[in-house]
Amino acid sequence: MARRTRWLFLASLAIAMIVPGCGTRQRDATQAAINAAESAIDSVQSEAEKYAPEQLQAARTALQNAKEALSKSDYDGALKAAEDAANKAKNMAIAATSNREEWTKEWTELSASMPKSLDQVKAKIDAYSRSAHLPEGLDQDALEQAKQDYAQLRKSWDDATAAASQGKLREAMERVPSMKEMLAKLKEKLGIK
Repeated sequence: MARRTRWLFLASLAIAMIVPGCGTRQRDATQAAINAAESAIDSVQSEAEKYAPEQLQAARTALQNAKEALSKSDYDGALKAAEDAANKAKNMAIAATSNREEWTKEWTELSASMPKSLDQVKAKIDAYSRSAHLPEGLDQDALEQAKQDYAQLRKSWDDATAAASQGKLREAMERVPSMKEMLAKLKEKLGIK
């Protein structure tokens, strides 16, 4: 990724150094800047699709703006948009790397804690299901709802785990806030501290 970032920097620098000429020369120089920006975007596209899709879309939009300006012979506008696209590609590469590292760390921590918490909730539900006396604030209907909530949480966790194992870490991480919220409510309902 460091190599890609360095390449993106060099592509940005090359675009900035292009001195517009006149006529065909100016068009060729602008086209070269657009090509460099497009190559910069393409070089990190697969990582960005997974870890920084918003930044990827912004870079593609800037690139499209450059192409449209070029088609209207607006060389200055096309060059500025190409520079913008190259800068967005550089930022996209940085964001993708940062998100991947952050999400991997969070997922690793969650993978260690969530199964233990799920086992703890399941054990408490099983214990209450076998008991003739439920604690204060928990009746049979609430226990049944807790069982349903647990089943839903378990499915969400299994789906998130499957997504993460397929390399879809963003999809897995998008499920985390709702899972944490549901887990906290279940623990509170069941009296787990």
